[in-house]
Amino acid sequence: MTRIRGFPPIANASAHTLILGSMPGQTSLHAGQYYAHPRNAFWPIVSELLGIRNGASYAVRIRALQSAGIALWDVLQSCKRDGSLDARIQAGTVTVNDFRQFLGSHRRITRIYFNGAAAESTFRRAVLPALGDLSPTLTRLPSTSPANATLSIDEKLEAWRLIL
Repeated sequence: MTRIRGFPPIANASAHTLILGSMPGQTSLHAGQYYAHPRNAFWPIVSELLGIRNGASYAVRIRALQSAGIALWDVLQSCKRDGSLDARIQAGTVTVNDFRQFLGSHRRITRIYFNGAAAESTFRRAVLPALGDLSPTLTRLPSTSPANATLSIDEKLEAWRLIL
């Protein structure tokens, strides 16, 4: 099994909010874009919340996030995983991103929202103890993954309104 690596953060100096996933899925890794799977609800939800036009390019969507003060990243820097599901991540193969350095250089970030339970539990277990005084408010949101079919897109959208 091959080790997969995530993306660098998308953030600028004005970021006050950070949205964290766990690790990009195969479609996203191949596309080189966060949340590239066509059935993932992330971009439809964020587009609705930020007023991004339907069908906007990835670059336009990223600029809209940054203009809204929202940064985007994943908890994991790398891991071994078959397929795209978080449940398939092999225990003992995970390397987390350097949040102490990231939050130290993005001091305006006071809120972290997790895109699902896996991102939150990994962050709380593997990252939070090392943060010390760099501890923003932490909130889990329902996963936008197509694997999370327990909520409709409208229910997910309602929950995600918190990021505004």
